[in-house]
Amino acid sequence: MVIGVCELELHIPGCSSLKEKRLVLRSLKDRLRNRFNIAVSESRWHDKWQRAALCVVTVSNDSAVVHSILSKAQKLVERDTRAQLVDVHVELL
Repeated sequence: MVIGVCELELHIPGCSSLKEKRLVLRSLKDRLRNRFNIAVSESRWHDKWQRAALCVVTVSNDSAVVHSILSKAQKLVERDTRAQLVDVHVELL
C-alpha cells in the first residue's frame, strides 16, 4: 500500500477577509474531492487572509497511480485563477 501526501501552498491575492478565503478554498477542496476522490484539508495559515496550504492525500497499491492522482490534483489547482500555487511538497509513504 502506498500513501501519497501533497501539500500545496497557495497565495490568494484577491482576498480581503477570511470569509473570502474560505469561499475560494471550499470551492477548490470540493472540486478536488469530487474529481479525484481524495482527502483534502487546509493545513496551515488558518488566520491569514491571502495565504493557505491544502494537504491532499490518496492511497493505492501502485505508486504510479498515487503520483498520477497527486499530479492531476496539482494541475487542477494551478489552473484556478483565484489562487496562485507558490510551492508543492510531495511525499510517498
